[in-house]
Amino acid sequence: MRALLLVALALLGLNAQAFELQPYSASYTADWKQVPISGTAERSLKPLGDGRWELSFGAAMLVASLSEVSTFRVENDALLPLTYRFNRGGLGKSKQVEHDFDWTEKQVIGSDRGEQVRLPLNRGMLDKSTYQLALQQAVANGEKNVSYQVIDGDELDTYDFRVLGEERVRTQAGLIDAIKVERVRDPTKSARKTVLWFAKDWDFLLVRLHQVEKDGKEYQIMLKEGEVNGRKVVGAKN
Repeated sequence: MRALLLVALALLGLNAQAFELQPYSASYTADWKQVPISGTAERSLKPLGDGRWELSFGAAMLVASLSEVSTFRVENDALLPLTYRFNRGGLGKSKQVEHDFDWTEKQVIGSDRGEQVRLPLNRGMLDKSTYQLALQQAVANGEKNVSYQVIDGDELDTYDFRVLGEERVRTQAGLIDAIKVERVRDPTKSARKTVLWFAKDWDFLLVRLHQVEKDGKEYQIMLKEGEVNGRKVVGAKN
């Protein structure tokens, strides 16, 4: 569930012309295979002014809730994380993570489940939310294999992805033509599986995410409705 939701999209190498942020909001159904109750999820990207943006994700159901909020700024054609907040409660163990990115002192300061975090900060590092924007843009640019350096809890990790191809996804907003992407993991070290679908005609908005945890538990979010830069997401009827 954790990796999925983080999911439930090295933006730092893209130039401003190739990467133009578009505000969006989207709502999803959220389903845990082992729990016969559906929940809801929300994702949004909005400008805060002064070159700063906020990317947020939240999911809730009767027995669990999760929230994830990042702020970042665009500077010299780069995305620089500023803050990251994660909170999970209910199903399984609760978890709280706080990261503050100090670009003057070149360090990440915060906490992970009550334990202090202090890591060196270099350009190219992203948090567990803003890397998703990098992935969206890589898919939009036609890249097939990408990697990102991500601050994960109290350590720096490498996230690898590969494009599997195109697939039409049936959502409550209609049939959406999407690009299917999977997280690449060493099967000898992790049994987790993460697959994401990004809408081709809607600024590569996330329309579906499917996660299988190492213990076999499954989680999925599926688009209900969305809006990208003021346009309502509408898919084909058949």
